[in-house]
Amino acid sequence: MTGKQTATVADDLATTSPAAGSRPSRIHWRIIDIVVAAVLGVACGFIMIVWNGPGYAAYGLLNGVTPGLGGLMQGLWLIGGPLGGLIIRKPGAAVFTVLVAAIVSMTVGNAWGVETLLFGLIEGLGAELAFAIVAYRWFSLPIAMISGALAGAGEWLAEIATGNLAKGWTYNLIYLICNAISGAILAGLLAWLLTKALARTGVLSQFAAGGAQTRARS
Repeated sequence: MTGKQTATVADDLATTSPAAGSRPSRIHWRIIDIVVAAVLGVACGFIMIVWNGPGYAAYGLLNGVTPGLGGLMQGLWLIGGPLGGLIIRKPGAAVFTVLVAAIVSMTVGNAWGVETLLFGLIEGLGAELAFAIVAYRWFSLPIAMISGALAGAGEWLAEIATGNLAKGWTYNLIYLICNAISGAILAGLLAWLLTKALARTGVLSQFAAGGAQTRARS
């Protein structure tokens, strides 16, 4: 085998075989990952603040129709987890983004104070679970919607721990289902659409989410 042939085979192997450093690159955070996740968290924190008014008004109206139905309004408060997970694509991204959003919401001012961090943590862990189950390898629409639904389930669990258990299981079952539906659509689906829209602008060119959009267009 000539030197040129040997080099060609080596190049082929480098292209088709998993590189030694490929897994750390999927797991390890870069500075840009931290910065962008923080920016996403701040943006989602302000979305939460803006949604407080109309969201709680609609929440009250729906609960007046059927107790627990207000959970259909939860999704926009949960969007940080799926969005962070879809864009950063690293372990902990969903939790990190939601916690930053919770800190922003708490700092600007809301009715829950420090309890906001507990809710953020549990919601973030729910959103994170969807990406962890597939080992941070798939970021499709179904995974995004599952992430949102699990964030909704996390929010439901946090409310169970802080007093909703006393409202009875009929209320809580309806509330869980509505939280999951709202999380899947208003958090998961919307986060997936936002990620696609951002990728098309080129601002995610240094992320796998941007690279996937580029390959889809080619």
